Amino acid sequence: MLTKGKQLLQTHFGYEQFRKGQEDIIQKVLAGKDTLAIMPTGGGKSICYQIPAMLLPGVTIVVSPLISLMKDQVDALDKAGIPSTYINSAVPNDEIQQRLADVYNGKYKLVYIAPERLEVASFKRMIERIHISCLAIDEAHCISQWGHDFRPSYLQIKHLINDIQPKPVVLALTATATPQVQQDICKLIHIDNENVVMTGFERENLHFQVVKGQDRDRYVLDYMEKNQGQSGIIYAATRKEVDRLYQLLDRKGVSVGRYHAGLSEKIRNEQQEKFLYDDLTVMVATNAFGMGINKSNVRFVIHYHIPRNMESYYQEAGRAGRDGEESACILLFAPQDTHIQSFLIEQSDMDEQRKENEYGKLRKMVAYGHTESCLQQYILQYFGEKKPPECGKCGNCTDQREQMDVTREAQMVLSCIRRMKERFGKTMVSQVLTGSANQKVKNFGFQNLSTYGIMKDKTQKEVNEFIDFLTAEGYLKPTDGTYPLLMLTEKAGEILKGNEPVFRKEKVQIAQIVEDDELFERLRQLRREIATEEKVPPYIIFSDVTLKEMSGRLPLNEAELMQIKGVGERKLEAYGEKFLVVIQNYSEEKGIERKTFSPSYVIEKTTAQSSKQPSHQITYQLLQEGMEISEIAAERGLSTRTVEGHIVKCDQEGWTVQWDRFLPHECEPLIAKAVKEAETTRLTPIKELLPDDISFFMIRAYLQKHKEVL
Repeated sequence: MLTKGKQLLQTHFGYEQFRKGQEDIIQKVLAGKDTLAIMPTGGGKSICYQIPAMLLPGVTIVVSPLISLMKDQVDALDKAGIPSTYINSAVPNDEIQQRLADVYNGKYKLVYIAPERLEVASFKRMIERIHISCLAIDEAHCISQWGHDFRPSYLQIKHLINDIQPKPVVLALTATATPQVQQDICKLIHIDNENVVMTGFERENLHFQVVKGQDRDRYVLDYMEKNQGQSGIIYAATRKEVDRLYQLLDRKGVSVGRYHAGLSEKIRNEQQEKFLYDDLTVMVATNAFGMGINKSNVRFVIHYHIPRNMESYYQEAGRAGRDGEESACILLFAPQDTHIQSFLIEQSDMDEQRKENEYGKLRKMVAYGHTESCLQQYILQYFGEKKPPECGKCGNCTDQREQMDVTREAQMVLSCIRRMKERFGKTMVSQVLTGSANQKVKNFGFQNLSTYGIMKDKTQKEVNEFIDFLTAEGYLKPTDGTYPLLMLTEKAGEILKGNEPVFRKEKVQIAQIVEDDELFERLRQLRREIATEEKVPPYIIFSDVTLKEMSGRLPLNEAELMQIKGVGERKLEAYGEKFLVVIQNYSEEKGIERKTFSPSYVIEKTTAQSSKQPSHQITYQLLQEGMEISEIAAERGLSTRTVEGHIVKCDQEGWTVQWDRFLPHECEPLIAKAVKEAETTRLTPIKELLPDDISFFMIRAYLQKHKEVL
């Protein structure tokens, strides 16, 4: 039956092979084993019940809290030729009755429902009359009170399982479940531990970064300027901040929308639809936005404020790069923002035990903002992965900024705050330090302090930024409240005594997301025209990954187009000719003659994920053919850092890598000595002890070569 499943995968979805974990999960479901699937966002969870739904008799019911996502999923399945429907509160009652009748008459293989539907009498009557072969529970962490998004309505699911006769096979799916939540899910719906499939939480294409001690508005504006036209989400903690950031970006000409619970449902729906249809490039939103967003080409997610917990952060950040393309996840960290989340916890209707649990999660989220170790490693350990390797590409792993000694400036600020009796906030402190003639400064007599005007060579904005830096590093602690006061910490005392130095790194430089080529833009324009005509989001027609592979491989006929990942028979029939015309016209205009079309690997122009074969394995093939890292990077359109990461991944998967090829013999003793002195295998501390000509990759080569003894 699995062979038939692979045929369906190719026919309906345009993929030749299952992704990691999918085949194992599908086999368990087809064998009638209740299963828990834990896969990262974008890892292909939907396929795990959509393929069995086509193979099993009767109907598959999918329970999902994502009402706004149901229509997109059904639209996508319709384009793929899979009969499905959805039933939720957004559908008029007469239409619901018609859909229930169609379900009973065998018109659909998949039915998406909201959990609240489980308590509706008409739905209960329907399930008694139809053959339900599989019950898929999406966002299964909602069933656990220790999950970050507990939904009481999900508790009805265990009753549904008992009510359906004969009992269907149950498949629970989630992307964000700590070990405690995993155990809770298994206990509540009776899933054996041997039927838990966890493919890991790692998202290889996401680049995590924490930015602290910098002007956040300036950073956001600079980021928008450097990455114009790229789709992204900016999350803020409050409606007021969403409105302010929206106005700031709108005035600067950014194609921006906003979304929060204070807007009418009509406006929220309009804004969301414009974002999905690429009519808006950037969405500024509270965490009310995104649960129903399946938009595949989001290139960045910026958190302007710290989220309440790691589950929320990873889920929200994971909305970037669902298509597998390189994408950025940036947290603009300011410790004082924890007051907002603490207030929201305190004002919630949770019992004291759950509140304490939430405070513990918030503390771990704050620790993420402060950590200097690998950010991806920190996230994976939070979700229970044992000894995950450093990613080598996050903001901490690649941080090579120079450090400046700012001990004297720090002493000026801390001394001024102490002389002001720790009774004032950042604005007043910066005014005193810069020698402001503000009347309020004079009213308090602060012009008579020895620290008055001691930093007059700097602007108030620069001093404010420096105070943010001292706060982020733990020298200052803001009080609770709307207007926080600045208090000195124990660490500040050591600075004032001259016992400890203070170093500040240069500002984080904003990276530019890889620009797309001309043919890709033409294909994207065609996709948008088709999507507008058919009234569906563009990514439902084809993903960016599919368009980029078309751009890189230049298929000239339908047989070649069918070899492109994401092009199934139904989509080939519906859209193939239109896209081939654009590709052929482009090739003629540019005088491109392509006589061969190699399915073995792809010469990629803009993406590391354009082949049906895993990208790191393509790199390995080229490496075995004798190509150097720089040559592979140039040929595949990748950065050398990405190619280096591919080589490390191959070694971790058991492929033979000749590390001496990248590790000069004379460098080994120096690296060995640095590893011993640093007393860690973290790259940055080791690099600081080595000459500049020894690269990070040489260190990684040494660590991989000697991994058995380190």
